[in-house]
Amino acid sequence: MSDTTAPGASRRSFLLGAAGVGASLVVGARVIAPSPARGAGLPAAAPAASPARVTRKLHLVGTDGWAAMPASAPADLPFFPDPLAPPGFNTYTFGFRDVTGMTPTQVAAQRGKAQISAPTLVFNEEEDITITLSNLGLVLRPDLFDGHTLHWHGFVNAIPLFDGVPELSLAVPIGRDLDYFYRPHDAGTYMYHCHFEDVEHVQMGMTGMLWVKPKQNSLPIGNDPLGTKYAYNDGDGSTKYDREFGFLLTELWSAAHYRDAHIQVSDWTDYDPSFWLMNGRAYPDTLAPNGDPNSTAAGRLQYQPNSSLVTCNAGERVLLRMSNLGYQSHTMTADNIDMTVVAKDGSLLRGRDGTANYLSTTSVDVGPGESRDVIFQAPGPGEYLLYDRRYSYLNNGGGGGYGGIMTRIRVGAPGTYPAQTSPNA
Repeated sequence: MSDTTAPGASRRSFLLGAAGVGASLVVGARVIAPSPARGAGLPAAAPAASPARVTRKLHLVGTDGWAAMPASAPADLPFFPDPLAPPGFNTYTFGFRDVTGMTPTQVAAQRGKAQISAPTLVFNEEEDITITLSNLGLVLRPDLFDGHTLHWHGFVNAIPLFDGVPELSLAVPIGRDLDYFYRPHDAGTYMYHCHFEDVEHVQMGMTGMLWVKPKQNSLPIGNDPLGTKYAYNDGDGSTKYDREFGFLLTELWSAAHYRDAHIQVSDWTDYDPSFWLMNGRAYPDTLAPNGDPNSTAAGRLQYQPNSSLVTCNAGERVLLRMSNLGYQSHTMTADNIDMTVVAKDGSLLRGRDGTANYLSTTSVDVGPGESRDVIFQAPGPGEYLLYDRRYSYLNNGGGGGYGGIMTRIRVGAPGTYPAQTSPNA
């Protein structure tokens, strides 16, 4: 990611300027200023200089590509594996890629290399953000002229232009770019997805996680040292954590992906998922480490780079950010670990009087379009399961053995794992 420093007008100064214009009289093409106020001849005080704001700039592209569901899944011909898939892959997808810092030639070369799930976007509260979205088109379906958008699910935008709902704003046509601007005011766990033909594009893989870090990180509570991490501006340190892991829960219907690749139409009322995914992967692929989507060394999971394996040391506080952009409800269960739900849908669970309404449980319900922030204190060393308690979602394509939405929590003795340098690592 690259940062660019540039002075920018604040929303307050914009509104004040608009109010000044509104106070003038407009006659034809002339603007007549109001009569000067008493004392207008006195020298005006110099306006206070506004501090320069830093704008975080990112560049995402939308395109199509191929992913790999577990090879152990039984064949479901003709839908799975897709006969058009290149070696090592078996499922057609749409997706986003992060191309920040790439040259135009390098960006163009990402066409046909969709990533699922999309890159996790992490920002700071009150940070200015510009995201350029480029539509590279679909390699396998040049007959489709689908636009793409960025919709921050559950996020309040200042104006509809940046909301990503094409009926109310804009969609990016093939070969074009659009700059989105955001200034997040509320910390929390959110999601983003394409809202163009949203039922299809979300199912095809254009989904990702979005985290907003709180101001409290720069002003630690009590005796907490600088560098302490919190999930929210809790005021009491109750959302402090040592490590964080994000899980985007979705489903994949092989028949729909096959039909998109083979120029056929899906009847979405027949929705019948074949795979249940965490971060675009099904167990046991969920345990593989993070990968680099720009490196072929990642093998069959090159375009599914986000791991779901949880590693921590005994006694550490671990934050689990759970989001659901599928069409089914999922209940995440951790065997022998007590979890505390501190926030739902990006909102801290506190009453108006400041009373914490946190929920202690071993199972967390996450409905479609919802998010949950969960904290647990790591127990003694050992290996624990984190999985969807609906057992019918724990298979791959109806085959035998475990699959689907499941991962492991590996707890080591204190000092086993070094300090976390990035999420899900």
